[in-house]
Amino acid sequence: MPTYEYECAGCGHQFDAFQSIKARPLRKCPACGKNTLQRLIGTGAGILFKGSGFYQTDYRSEEYKKAAKAEKDAVSGGDKKSDDKTKTTEKKDTAKTAKSPAEAKKSSAA
Repeated sequence: MPTYEYECAGCGHQFDAFQSIKARPLRKCPACGKNTLQRLIGTGAGILFKGSGFYQTDYRSEEYKKAAKAEKDAVSGGDKKSDDKTKTTEKKDTAKTAKSPAEAKKSSAA
């Protein structure tokens, strides 16, 4: 819902009102009580999209992009090594627990 600016022609009181687009313009001034309110033409508000891939991040300087990439590489570099160790450990563990069908029968019979 947009915010509209109003000014009273009688007393000069100015204020903002948060209203639906479908709502009728206000007419009665809250300060003086006269029906002399006028809706002003405002400048509007800028749109700000949050998250990656939107306006604010699309037009960053090259220097900023390089620094962000270097920081991301530094952080992911440490994680990548630990992930590799985890993967090899998981492979070894699964190799130890894997049984042939003959071994499975022997262990279930015992």
